[in-house]
Amino acid sequence: MGHPHTQLLGARLTRDGVTFRVWAPFAAQVIALVGEEFSWNEIPLEKDDYGNWLGSSRDAQPGQSYKFRIITADGTILERNDPRARQLTVSDNGSSVIIDPDYDWENVQQPVIPKEKQIIYELHIGTFHRPDAATPGTFYTAIDKLDYLQSLGINVVELMPVTSMAMSNGWGYAPNYIYSVENSYGGRRGLLDFVKACHRRGMAVMIDIVYNHFYPETDLWQFDGWQENDRGGIYFYNDERGDTPWGGRPDYDRPEVRQFILDNVTMWLTEYHIDGMRVDSTIYMRNTKGPEGGQDTSIESAWSLLQEMNKLAHHINPNVMMVAEDSSVEPAITKPTKVSGAGFDAQWALSFPHTLRSMLRLEDSQYGDSLIKELLHNYNGNGFEKVIFSDSHDTAANGSVRINEAATPGNAGSVFARQFGLLANAIMLTAPGIPMLLQGEEFMQEGSFNDWQMLDWDKTNQFAGIVLAHQHLINLRLNNYGNTAGLTGDNISVFHQDNENRVIAYHRWRDGGAHDDVIVIANFNDQRYEDYELILPVEGTWRVRFNSSWKGYSADFNETSATTVTTDSSQRVTIPLADYNVVILSQDV
Repeated sequence: MGHPHTQLLGARLTRDGVTFRVWAPFAAQVIALVGEEFSWNEIPLEKDDYGNWLGSSRDAQPGQSYKFRIITADGTILERNDPRARQLTVSDNGSSVIIDPDYDWENVQQPVIPKEKQIIYELHIGTFHRPDAATPGTFYTAIDKLDYLQSLGINVVELMPVTSMAMSNGWGYAPNYIYSVENSYGGRRGLLDFVKACHRRGMAVMIDIVYNHFYPETDLWQFDGWQENDRGGIYFYNDERGDTPWGGRPDYDRPEVRQFILDNVTMWLTEYHIDGMRVDSTIYMRNTKGPEGGQDTSIESAWSLLQEMNKLAHHINPNVMMVAEDSSVEPAITKPTKVSGAGFDAQWALSFPHTLRSMLRLEDSQYGDSLIKELLHNYNGNGFEKVIFSDSHDTAANGSVRINEAATPGNAGSVFARQFGLLANAIMLTAPGIPMLLQGEEFMQEGSFNDWQMLDWDKTNQFAGIVLAHQHLINLRLNNYGNTAGLTGDNISVFHQDNENRVIAYHRWRDGGAHDDVIVIANFNDQRYEDYELILPVEGTWRVRFNSSWKGYSADFNETSATTVTTDSSQRVTIPLADYNVVILSQDV
């Protein structure tokens, strides 16, 4: 339930027209401006006891522009967009737009995908699929590629921020109006149509949302003219707590600001049928110094806000997926709120991609230690409370590059880049956790991630075999062939570590037994082994379900030929391993 005095804020359609309500507690006078800029119809608003200004118009209608004219106590005139505007005429400026909230979902239902079955694809609308190099992508151009994602096996599309942003086609992490959808992407209607198109295909939609700061060069800054210490005013902390590396931190202690954020969560889940949210840099919400901070710099009200946010989200949709990016490796992030946790369903495992990259350069004496630690790590005894990935928008940018580019700089499609990229993703797709691909990594997109370079879709043909390998891995991960159920469980035992030869093997299972037990053998060496020997944890005959060296994935791979291996009386087997090779085994009986 929302704060009783904020539930009707914004421009709302009624039987008698449109009501306008805005929170501006320090304003001396507020006027709603409706119609067209330079020829506004002026609607005087009246102030209630809670700092809200209210008025209505019988003539206002959907599609019209509006703003609020705020007159301060000293007579300063400010023209402000509605902080809760559902649409803007121009994303980084312009006016607010009255919208009709009705939308025909055509009885398309939201998919329910349990955590152990989720395969996430991180997608940036502006670069995912462009009509041409000069035109940013939109929700509609992205819809054109949903069948491709479905055939790949993706069932959760995670959108990088789609709220109105300070720079069109940026990453989206400089939000200026968190209730409005970026116009250059297709706006409100475009996102609604995109979500419906995903749901038709059984794919869930997760959005990346930013509540740790608001962009300073926006109408929220000193919204009604009041401020202290030359800071942000009513929506922001007005002391050192307001400082973040990117912009002003919202005032989580102020009830109206808390409700501003909570109502935003409600909007995404109810109006847009969003299935999950990745909350950006929660560590900078709950600590003024981020990951460098301690108890003395923590913001307790932010922790309680995160708890309230997650309780609200799960009340609206019990199947919602709430994910934190926190940087702290703090188990309490994913503990239930009833035991004082933040209540998230999962958090990004930010060390996972760095560990995989470290395998490119570690010495033999340390080989495997960090990877084994990563494979065994979980939060609160649950392997599915973490999202794992080889690459993300952060790891492939900010001075870094995609993992295949890191393997052979300047030649991201080389044999080694293909081998190592496939090896890394095979580990990611067979480890406990919720796997996530960054757009384009399944077809060897080169370079770094940025907001101006569109994906090269010709690479889906050039590297069709690598795409096929990812399709096979995802099918195995989801147990779609009926013989790798263990990959949907969170049990793991690393039973073999050979630092000298750079080979690691682990056992995955859900309940155990035929069609369940899975063995993963990974060779991180540039050396081929014709008869590599190891002792398996379960006896019997094992069939090769996946071999990353298969020439069907790439004609220049150094293929091995084993299709079955059988343990001897000591549960020992020998198996050929190609260089930079992953082999996945399971049993029929």
